[in-house]
Amino acid sequence: MFERFTKSARATVTGAVTHAERADAASVTEEHLLLSLLDRRGGRASFAITSLGLADRRAAIEADLVTARRRGGLTRADTEALADIGIDVTEIVARVEEAHGEGALDRGRRRGAGRRPFARGSKDVLAKTLRIAVGRGDRFIGDEHLLLALTARPGVVADVLAGHGATYGTVNRALYGNGDDAAPSGS
Repeated sequence: MFERFTKSARATVTGAVTHAERADAASVTEEHLLLSLLDRRGGRASFAITSLGLADRRAAIEADLVTARRRGGLTRADTEALADIGIDVTEIVARVEEAHGEGALDRGRRRGAGRRPFARGSKDVLAKTLRIAVGRGDRFIGDEHLLLALTARPGVVADVLAGHGATYGTVNRALYGNGDDAAPSGS
């Protein structure tokens, strides 16, 4: 599948590996793919990121990702569902961090040396890029397909992006100008 990636999409994936290495992460995650996309200049994804104002809110996006990691990767929906049954995730995180230090619930820290594998979620995003490209009739997979896939796969990154106005629909409109708001089905 990687042979179908454009030069920009390949650079984004390579950049994600670099982000994982800098963070000393155990694996390359969806978060690293997003950070790499935010680094890119030029290309379709960069156009959408800029037009949706994400480039100007990078610091806030990064802060939201850190907050999600501190919650052990729980999305806002997870946190709200737990609150509905009387569980205060913020209080639990505070108690755990008080006992074990800040970031104790961050499961992504590196353990040992060697090459960083792609986490299940990032593999799912990469596979979804192919489905999105094929669904659009595109022969190659570009960085715009990576951005769309990040918004289409439920999880923390999609949650953070949606919190900043970047849903599958808004990204799709920024890229293609059409009203197809529905994310493709499947994981």
